[in-house]
Amino acid sequence: MIEATAVGADTMLSRIICMVEAAQGGKLPIQALVDRVTLWFMPVVTGLAVLTFLVWLAFGPAPLLPMALVNAVVALIIACPCAMRLATPVSILVGTGRGAELRILFRKGEALQALQGVEVVALDKTGSLTEGKPQLTGSHPVEGETREGLLPLLAALEALSEHPAARAFVAAAVGMTLPPAEAFRASPGHAVSARAGHRRQPRH
Repeated sequence: MIEATAVGADTMLSRIICMVEAAQGGKLPIQALVDRVTLWFMPVVTGLAVLTFLVWLAFGPAPLLPMALVNAVVALIIACPCAMRLATPVSILVGTGRGAELRILFRKGEALQALQGVEVVALDKTGSLTEGKPQLTGSHPVEGETREGLLPLLAALEALSEHPAARAFVAAAVGMTLPPAEAFRASPGHAVSARAGHRRQPRH
């Protein structure tokens, strides 16, 4: 029996997608500065284009009108602030999109801008940053046992298991000779057991 606790827009994946889309559509604090600059920049650019037209019309070579129009349009295009207004939202879109490809999700666009001054990243809990597969990083055998003696036995047992953590034991025992395992038994939700190296090996 399987019970779905959330479907459609209520699933975790849908919420993550909405979160990324919200970050992409948000405004960075620097966008307000860009808006203020372009607010005054556009009238100034328009005025320079009109002034260029009048100067060429008054002092330019013939034909006066075509030359004046061409140079006024050139001044308008070169100094147009459209690139300034487009650069910020495009950078947000590219940055959050690239981050999502690398499995880095931004809830807010402000976080993307704040990263420019970040020198240290601290993670609050185990599992925040993983490779997506378990790995055996250490062992503490009980008194009278050694890692070299126990690991082949455990790897022989885990090689028959379907548990994701079992692959970590098998990978850690690469290069070691594994004894044959017999009488393997798996108890869902509890443990597995088998006989390997003339010893019965339980794993909890």
